[in-house]
Amino acid sequence: MQPLIITVAPTGAEVSPDQTPYLPYTAEALGETAAACRAAGASMIHIHGRHPDGRPTQDVETYRAFADAVRSKSDLIVQFSTGGAVGMAPQERAVNLELRPEMASLTCGTVNFGDDVFENSFPTIRGILMRMLEFGVVPELEIFDLGHLDNARRLEREGLLSFPRHVDIVLGVPGGAEGTVENLVDIVRRLPAGCTWSVAGIGRAQLQLAAVAVAMGGHVRVGLEDNLYYAKGRLARNEELVARVARLATELQRPVATPDKAREILGLRPLTLA
Repeated sequence: MQPLIITVAPTGAEVSPDQTPYLPYTAEALGETAAACRAAGASMIHIHGRHPDGRPTQDVETYRAFADAVRSKSDLIVQFSTGGAVGMAPQERAVNLELRPEMASLTCGTVNFGDDVFENSFPTIRGILMRMLEFGVVPELEIFDLGHLDNARRLEREGLLSFPRHVDIVLGVPGGAEGTVENLVDIVRRLPAGCTWSVAGIGRAQLQLAAVAVAMGGHVRVGLEDNLYYAKGRLARNEELVARVARLATELQRPVATPDKAREILGLRPLTLA
């Protein structure tokens, strides 16, 4: 098996600071979280922007500050969100790509998101993908159900996307595919040959799906964006969630990838520091 890539999604756009004291929604806090998660075994960080009061934003200067804070404290792969928050306009979601992060998320279809709708029409997906191509940003395909994988195949037929790719399978969102092992296995079986994949289990699905992914040879995403709790009734810190997956990998005799090894696996350029 390849060494395990652990991605941490420490903030997201939907979790509010009053839900947990451990949410790193400022640049300084995100930098400290990046350092702690790197020490715990993370290879990549998935970044969402936040205003100083915690409200979500895709503002370019906010992302610049967040990315600089991460880079000042770690060598983690920097991945930006282009999902933003539910309800953001497509053009707003993609403005951060001009900063040329190493990777960015590309959600491959519309999905119910609790009582809301996370809208990703084909014009929206194409527009964000074209921005990625313009700035040389490597997409991570976000798949919330099997139909999203079919959508990615359509983009391939249109000549906008090529495979193999790195795919993040997001399971357990209320309105998306349920966070079950059966759903994970079903989607993985249908991935194009040569794809690497990770799983992001939402809420209580996070631990079980992470363990299965480690055993299957996939990769794992954890963090407060997806799950606030370490155990029932006990709020988690991001680095604790990373460390738990790293321990699982050790028990299963699978090495954890350094950021540089993860870059090699994902076909990214080596990190060069100024």
